[in-house]
Amino acid sequence: MKYAIDRVLVIGLGLIGGSFARALRSRGIVREVVGYDRNPDEAALGVKLGVIDRSADDLAQAVGEADLVMLAVPVKVMEAVLAAVEPHLKPHTLLTDVGSTKANLVAAARTIFSVIPPTFVPGHPIAGAEKSGVRASDADLFERHKVILTPLPETDSHATLQIARLWQSIGAEVLQMDVDRHDQVLAATSHLPHMLAFSLVDTLAHEEENTDIFRYAAGGFRDFTRIAASDPMMWHDVCLANRDALLKQMDQFTDGLTRLRQAIVAGDSQSLLGIFTRAKVAREHFTRILSGSAYAQVLSQQAIDLRVQGAAKLRGEITLPGDLSISHRAIMLGALAEGITDIEGFREGEDSLATLQAFRDMGVVIEGPHQGQVRIYGVGLHGLQPPPGPLYLGNSATSMRLLAGLLSAQTFATELFGDESLSQNSMASVIEPLRQMGANIQAVASLPPLKIEPSEKLIGMRYEMPQPSAQVKSSLLLAGLYATGKTEVSAQHVTRDHTERMLQGFGYTVNRQAHRVSLDGGETLQATQLRVPGDPSSALFFIIAATIIPGSELRLPYMGVNPTRMAALNALDQMGASLSYHNTTESRGEAVADISVRSAELKGVTISEELLYGMLDDLPLLMVAAMRAEGQTRFELPDECAERLHERLHPMVALMIDQGIAVTYTQRELLVSPGCFRGGDIRGVSDPRIALACVLAGLSATEEIRIINCASVLSFFPDFVEQAQRIGIQIHKEAD
Repeated sequence: MKYAIDRVLVIGLGLIGGSFARALRSRGIVREVVGYDRNPDEAALGVKLGVIDRSADDLAQAVGEADLVMLAVPVKVMEAVLAAVEPHLKPHTLLTDVGSTKANLVAAARTIFSVIPPTFVPGHPIAGAEKSGVRASDADLFERHKVILTPLPETDSHATLQIARLWQSIGAEVLQMDVDRHDQVLAATSHLPHMLAFSLVDTLAHEEENTDIFRYAAGGFRDFTRIAASDPMMWHDVCLANRDALLKQMDQFTDGLTRLRQAIVAGDSQSLLGIFTRAKVAREHFTRILSGSAYAQVLSQQAIDLRVQGAAKLRGEITLPGDLSISHRAIMLGALAEGITDIEGFREGEDSLATLQAFRDMGVVIEGPHQGQVRIYGVGLHGLQPPPGPLYLGNSATSMRLLAGLLSAQTFATELFGDESLSQNSMASVIEPLRQMGANIQAVASLPPLKIEPSEKLIGMRYEMPQPSAQVKSSLLLAGLYATGKTEVSAQHVTRDHTERMLQGFGYTVNRQAHRVSLDGGETLQATQLRVPGDPSSALFFIIAATIIPGSELRLPYMGVNPTRMAALNALDQMGASLSYHNTTESRGEAVADISVRSAELKGVTISEELLYGMLDDLPLLMVAAMRAEGQTRFELPDECAERLHERLHPMVALMIDQGIAVTYTQRELLVSPGCFRGGDIRGVSDPRIALACVLAGLSATEEIRIINCASVLSFFPDFVEQAQRIGIQIHKEAD
């Protein structure tokens, strides 16, 4: 018989389920795509993003109305979902899934159904990506990828044909296997390699000299162990679901590795050469066979160019990544708290992940991050363990400065180091005051690596920062948690206060004044739940874009509006921007609100030195806003931040002058006159904020702008291009 597929129900709107739904809907293959997810926010987001036509509130009713039900849930919960679906299936309704193991699903189906329905066609798409969730869904994910169907003896051949044609209609190549063969093949080609990668990385991570092992690892090691970055919980479930087939493959691999070891011990040249040549020939053979590639590859090493054209009005809603500063501190305080801390909206950037990994290395159990969700099993202030080796922090100066204070109070020695860039970043601003508290920190010329030895005890003190720095303040406060007496930090200017706010959110007593904060050592931190608000620095691009593009109107929900982070928005307000704040509330000490912005005519004004202190990193974007204002804008530059300002301003000023903008830059002031970028190619932009400023300038440029090799933007803000396109910005990324 022929099965009509008019309405499809996708249960589970993760990467695979969401991509299947999006592929069907974008191609108009069926009349309606309905989505159901245990997280109603994901389902609502699926509707908003156009992944599905509508979301189902009542699963039973949705199953009863569907012509095809797709199970796209984790292997662990497949049986429970199948049991929930079974009573409501109609005789003609096709049933399939996307699970990576099949025997467990079929066994569950034989238990749940009195008779296996002829419309049941188990399946498994061999496709994926490192991102997850409905936001990561891709209508082209299955293009030129394989889908394995495992029809059962009871399955109607016409049902198998309909499912196969549906997959083919979205670009997939369809194969068939029996259930046991599928699980054996996947155990060998996917599950075993993941187990080996996890085991190798875990083993080497416990080596005393693991720093050098990873530092000098070549491309082969990185390529092989990349898959160890996969979701641990998913692979935990796969191991249990496909245990027998996986153990068989592990035993075979162990036998092969034993033979190789014996050949090396014996110096058996012929056997070694035979193993290596057979492997080489076999690899080349199946590479030719599988030239379509089994798994989607991430082109992280490719050069990325951004192409920007003038924009019409911008409309819509932007959900921005979580605040990076708050994400760092949430991991730290959650690890030091007593109990389990759940975090939503965690910013999965390289810097914050460096902080997260450091605490894992010190014995803290952390689940995630997964779609911004992190669970931390806190060990208390005195529960950290010595790491297996030096802590690598990449390029994260925030991680190093804050950890320097925290680790100065521990009973074990540690070493903090980073990449080449971080190694040139002076840590004197934290080393000197920490030493005054009694910390034992060694560093050549105050540069990383930092070697921190246990000290007898830390003594609280009063410290006035010579230059305002939230990182220095936070480092001293973290050390002060362990110090005897009171630790008090002050500055002449207001600095960001995320640390002290979050300490209070975790139940610690903190005394806060305008320019001064203090705490007494000896209290404890209590685990909590917190949601990280949207990052104001990421929001600034979109707020200025909507302001300078006529007819625009944007909404940015659940944004951080911490008073110490509002300097850039206050400057825009002075210039005449149309900003409004709704649903203002407080979450664990942090002020949050929905921000609405409409286009407005900006006026040139004088931005005071006091205001400038709070927006030094935001200056490139503010300079673009200034060049779109009527009249000249003057920025008063503070002397004590001259070096940091020069690093940020000099390349931006040079770019603007090259593009025909009248800019005057002296030690005391920056003058920006009205104008537009001419357009063309822009090269040599490594700072992500300057690259974003170039994109912003491109929205009103006379010609198209192409920013060459600016992958730093996507590192800073991974889904920036997709978010920008969604509200009407004409931007495209091009990879070599």
